[in-house]
Amino acid sequence: MNYTVKDRFLKYVQVDTEADPLSETYPSSAKQKDLTKIICQELDDLKIEYKTNDAGYIYAYIPSNIDRNAPKVFFCAHLDTAPDCSGKNVRPIVHSNYQGQDIKYADDASLVLSPVQHPNLNDKIGHDIITASGLTLLGSDDKSGVAIIMDTLHQLVNDPRIPHGDIRALFTTDEEIGKGVAKVDLELLDADFGYTLDSGDLGCFEDENFSANSMEIRITGVSAHPGYAKDKMENAIKIAGEIVASLPKLTLTPETTEKKEGFIHPTRIEGTLEQASINFILRDFETHKLDEYADIINNIATEVLKNYPNSTFESKVKVQYRNMKDVLDQHPHVSKLAIQAMENLGIPLNYTSIRGGTDGATLSHMGKPCPNLFAGEQAIHSKYEWTSVQDMQRGVDTVIEICRLVGMM
Repeated sequence: MNYTVKDRFLKYVQVDTEADPLSETYPSSAKQKDLTKIICQELDDLKIEYKTNDAGYIYAYIPSNIDRNAPKVFFCAHLDTAPDCSGKNVRPIVHSNYQGQDIKYADDASLVLSPVQHPNLNDKIGHDIITASGLTLLGSDDKSGVAIIMDTLHQLVNDPRIPHGDIRALFTTDEEIGKGVAKVDLELLDADFGYTLDSGDLGCFEDENFSANSMEIRITGVSAHPGYAKDKMENAIKIAGEIVASLPKLTLTPETTEKKEGFIHPTRIEGTLEQASINFILRDFETHKLDEYADIINNIATEVLKNYPNSTFESKVKVQYRNMKDVLDQHPHVSKLAIQAMENLGIPLNYTSIRGGTDGATLSHMGKPCPNLFAGEQAIHSKYEWTSVQDMQRGVDTVIEICRLVGMM
């Protein structure tokens, strides 16, 4: 197969698409649409029908080439990169025929990509490894997924011998700041189920993720002139500090949990003498436990406030996203197709769980079952980020095989 994924990827990562978490616009940064324009031009070149919107989303369509009514399947990836590390002026570097050595970064001699700290490199002997130059992230999250999907569309258009039903591609913006499908139009998508390509090493497959709520505690204290505050002042800042200090320390924190363990995580605290607030995120694979975590915080606040009889607090919980497994368990064929595709290709399955969110979780709960496939992303959101050309090529193989299997349903 004449893959195009490498060249597409190298082009895409040089486009700055960093999302802006402080923005209220869609997309949060206008520069994300620079990549939208490039993708649209490539779709024009391939003579593939597509539609786009003001948020920079792209819906692409390839019609069926078989004589049966197979389900319509979509593949989704996001165009933006995380604001955790700069995505400006990314300079990708290809380290051909990797042989297990430490990889030095051209623009920062202090950075070293070592198989000791990144053991997945030990499985990439002979691969072509792509890193950035040391000053930025690479953007493999999720431009690897974008490149895989675009190469798949290229292969399907140029090789009519590959049997498939109706295929859709969905490219979104602002996934990294939790708004990846905020502007999705399911009628435009026009598909039965799909897969995000936004996971890690070769063979990674994820059909469950954290359920997530946010929570805010708002504290009203009692102000008084500090020179005359005895037996009067109840400082809301101190109350907030006592609440945070009373949270669990050895359990239920991000730094003490792993695998299927959930957590309570304070993310922001601000205030004045009279008013203060604490923001939390609550995470667990079992959705009902989020209510238990909220109760823990409310009970702590209630106990702390006993020492401040004239102060009050109120709490507010907001749903963020839910575990995709709650939906995918009702549609087992969706996961089985992906697993069968990898088995057919001899790709070892690495069944994992996402300790976070995904566009696929939201899409699943919108009625479009959507687990997550590997895209070769490694050390994401950092200057150490890297990917393997050969793993991205296997991603193309996997998507094509899924298309073939869906066409046989």
